[in-house]
Amino acid sequence: MNEKTTPVYILPIIVFAQFAGTSLWFAGNAVIVDLQQAYAPDYPNALADITASIQFGFIVGTFVFAFLSIADRYSPSLVFLFSALMAAFANAALLFVDAGMYGILVLRCITGFFLAGIYPVGMKIASDWYAKGLGKALGYLVGALVLGTAFPHFINYIATGLPWRIVMISTSILATSGAVLLFLLVPNGPYRKAGAKFEWNAIRKIFGFREFRAAAFGYFGHMWELYAFWAFVPVVIAAYAEQQQLNISVALCSFIIIGMGSLGCVLGGYISLKRGSSAVAKAMLFLSGVLCFCSPVVYTLPLGLFMACYLLWGFAVVGDSPQFSTLVARTAPKLYIGTALTIVNSIGFAITIVSIQLISFLKVPIPYLFLLLLPGPILGLWSANSITEKKS
Repeated sequence: MNEKTTPVYILPIIVFAQFAGTSLWFAGNAVIVDLQQAYAPDYPNALADITASIQFGFIVGTFVFAFLSIADRYSPSLVFLFSALMAAFANAALLFVDAGMYGILVLRCITGFFLAGIYPVGMKIASDWYAKGLGKALGYLVGALVLGTAFPHFINYIATGLPWRIVMISTSILATSGAVLLFLLVPNGPYRKAGAKFEWNAIRKIFGFREFRAAAFGYFGHMWELYAFWAFVPVVIAAYAEQQQLNISVALCSFIIIGMGSLGCVLGGYISLKRGSSAVAKAMLFLSGVLCFCSPVVYTLPLGLFMACYLLWGFAVVGDSPQFSTLVARTAPKLYIGTALTIVNSIGFAITIVSIQLISFLKVPIPYLFLLLLPGPILGLWSANSITEKKS
């Protein structure tokens, strides 16, 4: 089978399943105020800790999945289904927890652990179906992740005045339905290299490839910025609205800004077909770095210009992600593409915890908050400049 004969419904189903599964990611963040009031009104740093707990769970999960080469040894669709069911269960369990903020942190950590079988495994499934044009396919896939990440903010907006539990129930049902659909309709792809065996030193072997290291370290720089930006965008918008005495919906603005990244991913995917994934990744990283540097000035602008800059930032901050993942998949050993994607995700998300906690710990004034993210784009560009690539 070649890509011309790949059923047209394959990519839309993978995209929907990815969107549905990753809607669990920031579900806790979207209702953070209600969660804190319900279970731990005096708990400090709730936003940073809830975000870090799901990131930490994802890190542990991706390391375990990578070390055991689960996505390469077993059917990726089955791994995706099992992981989504477990993550949805842990997400919904917040409705019944009565152990204060620490109980919430444990459940978010468990949710993150099983997201390791959703996000990187979804990319593995896409790489099994698409060889040429992988940058475009992953553009749609990461675009779905972005919408999934932003979706709880949208639910929170339209469910204003309704119990916060609606967000948790909705995202759990959505994740389950997407995983079942994927399992039933998307079999193993024609480019899947079956037969990978467990090797305790597989991760070390993978990082032995120079081009792979360059792609991976470019991705790491991108990750220093991405999730901290997403986590603190609502904080910045709320502070800006208060300073300007504006009556705007923080939830809706957060959804639109984060959701703009899906357009960046998809458009970048199409551009990569002509310009190459490396060029797109570097352009997006450069743009988000410039906006990072200019963020104190952006904070002083009128609402229209402020939102325009943040929409552009939301567009660029994740537009490089699918292209770095494409470069990782192309430069990794063929038998261990799933393992390579997973371990890179593991390290990348470990980096997000550092940047998120650093912002929370330093208590930088809001206008200068995002300057702490600038080292990510700088170091990412430095590493990505050593990547040589043939256009797909």
